[in-house]
Amino acid sequence: MNDTEAMLKKKKWAVVGATDNTEKFGYKIFKALKEAGYTVYPVNPGINEILGDKCYPALKDLPCVPEVVNVVVPPKVGEQIMNNCSELGIENVWLQPGANAASVVGLAKNLDLNVVDQCCVLVELRNHK
Repeated sequence: MNDTEAMLKKKKWAVVGATDNTEKFGYKIFKALKEAGYTVYPVNPGINEILGDKCYPALKDLPCVPEVVNVVVPPKVGEQIMNNCSELGIENVWLQPGANAASVVGLAKNLDLNVVDQCCVLVELRNHK
């Protein structure tokens, strides 16, 4: 089983960069994971609620430790998120296209995180049925 399939089998996710803007991937990914039956926590310090779910300002504020963190933020924010994941004991990160800069991928690997960085979770969810 590859990392993509292994991560999709895990049911507790956080989406960093989740948003209530329906045009953005942060919204579409959160909604798709939720509709696919995952427990998903939105993380975005500027938003209170998405689709009726409380939005958390940071990973450390979540009520539990997610098994996978999906990252939909610019690379400079992504690097900090990798450090946060490492500190919190979160091993699996999925870097969406646009969040998967070499600096972020390199840092994640240096921190011994499992990284998916070459595919979009929306596409993989459709294929995973």
